[in-house]
Amino acid sequence: MSERTRPGRGDYYMGIAMAVRARADCLGNRVGAILVLDDRIISTGYNGTPANMTNCTDGGCPRCSQRERYASGRAYDICICVHAEQNALLTAARFGIATEGATLYSTMRPCFGCTKELLQACIGGVHYLHDWRYPDDDMQQTYEYLQAQFDDGVHAVATVDEDQSWAVSSKREQQS
Repeated sequence: MSERTRPGRGDYYMGIAMAVRARADCLGNRVGAILVLDDRIISTGYNGTPANMTNCTDGGCPRCSQRERYASGRAYDICICVHAEQNALLTAARFGIATEGATLYSTMRPCFGCTKELLQACIGGVHYLHDWRYPDDDMQQTYEYLQAQFDDGVHAVATVDEDQSWAVSSKREQQS
């Protein structure tokens, strides 16, 4: 009988975030996120259009369906998709679950907007699988300043992602 290695918490929680990501319906990055408080999952979220709206893959979001018109990381204000991190926060709020001090595990480093929302919800720290950079170098500095405000920091998790080619937009990789 072969011995099985018990995963560490980072790999364990990121594996769950990757499982949540399987429900994502976006033509860009497909992201899954979970909130963990006191070593218990309190909420999950994945990205896609709001409930009861046409999904991105069916043409529901104009920004997603016309991707060639928008640079990566831009025009989120006209995107109707809800990000995975937002959905995790909103689901917790919907069910009256406090998020203060929770840790976020996300398959993508939270964007500028999600970072602000996570800070406002008093999330303690962030662990992510794939990096995200603001496309403008000057604003990247502001983004890094915001991310430095998490009490427990922002950390990459070195977990193997066998679905990276499906989950991470090739448009993002072209900019790197």
